[in-house]
Amino acid sequence: MPMQPIKFYYDVLNQSSRALYILLEASKIPFEPVQISLLKGEHLTGEYRDKVTRFKRIPAINDHGFQLSESVAIFRHLVREKIVPEHWYPRKNLGRSRIDEYLEWRQRNLGVASTDYFQQKWLVPYLQKTRANESSVNGAAKQLERNLNDFENLFLQSNKFIIGDTISYADLLAICEVDQPKYIGYNPFIKRNKLSKWYDAVREELGPFYKDVSGEFESKLRTAEKGHNEVISMKQ
Repeated sequence: MPMQPIKFYYDVLNQSSRALYILLEASKIPFEPVQISLLKGEHLTGEYRDKVTRFKRIPAINDHGFQLSESVAIFRHLVREKIVPEHWYPRKNLGRSRIDEYLEWRQRNLGVASTDYFQQKWLVPYLQKTRANESSVNGAAKQLERNLNDFENLFLQSNKFIIGDTISYADLLAICEVDQPKYIGYNPFIKRNKLSKWYDAVREELGPFYKDVSGEFESKLRTAEKGHNEVISMKQ
């Protein structure tokens, strides 16, 4: 009897959701994708809180009755409980320690910066049906610049990927962080040759898994932007 798939609650507008979706697909872990709309506030409803996660956040999973949120916790749960290829979180050569180092760094640095830029440039104006506040966007852009420089200097030195010559979950999550501002018009590669080379290597290694999820992300952005621009035009 085949194992019942886990339920995966996500929105492609969220970078951690995209990273976990790609991991699930690439690892061939049976899962049922359940889309939760951030733009409609579906993650904030009492139903979502009571039936999925008390934290009212995405991504989240329900693994045969076991409910879990927070993307890094979900990732480590999948590694422990499912069959995940070793290269995503390798034991050898202290790979896991290096990945954990990046995961801790990014949640206070690149993760914050890419999210803030996305919110100030795109999400807040969309939800408030206004134009972006240029001062807020410029402040977020400066923070993002510093963090992209640090990411390149601290993690992208001589290796092809973050921890060596093999792709890991650190690379997968990082490319989704970089994409968050990139897909709304920000160019992260100016004067960052190492970042550009690493980005191309990760994208090629992930192949169709990355292409499909990124395409869905871009499509959702464009559809929402079209509706937002129409609303702004009507106000003028």
